[in-house]
Amino acid sequence: MKTAADTTLLEPVSGLSEFCSTKQAASVIGVSHRTIQLWVESGILQAWKTAGGHRRITMESIGRLLEQRREALAPLAPAAAPEQARKKMVVVDDDATMLRLYELEMAGWDLPADMVKAANGFEALIKIGETRPDLLISDLSMPGMDGFRMIRTLRTDAAYADMAIIVVSGLDRATVASMGLPADIPFFSKPVPFASLRSAVERVLSVPA
Repeated sequence: MKTAADTTLLEPVSGLSEFCSTKQAASVIGVSHRTIQLWVESGILQAWKTAGGHRRITMESIGRLLEQRREALAPLAPAAAPEQARKKMVVVDDDATMLRLYELEMAGWDLPADMVKAANGFEALIKIGETRPDLLISDLSMPGMDGFRMIRTLRTDAAYADMAIIVVSGLDRATVASMGLPADIPFFSKPVPFASLRSAVERVLSVPA
């Protein structure tokens, strides 16, 4: 039975030429087949299922995603040589000033890592699918897809089992726990305690002291 949160339609809304398979969508967008599945499940892409259970994705939603990437997402840096490989982390906060503060603070940490910014859970899932980061640092209260829903989505996908998650939120610890944040995820309260956050990030990224 289709639930309210399910974005996979049971029937197409138009002609078949307006739809493509998950494999074709992965080729068009330039990401893995599993990333396409994750985006469908989280509502970033809209799809319906054939009688045989195969997903067909709307070209309209693919077009919207491609346009969003052109306008809002920074291009990925060229891959580094293996001996120079750097870690990747995605930082999510709906406050542009806070994202800039993260950027300025982390620039002084001399981490062997590149930071990618996102303003909400939907944008973060797109960037996570593209960059496959080692670490996610996220706020919780955000418009669109909040941090709780984003983390639940990621935790259901084995492809991201090795990705570390740290939460930084203006909510208090008791509220966060009551709303379902997994107990194993490190939590910091705002204002951001950057010294403590740095120590946590260095542990996650295995940076020598």
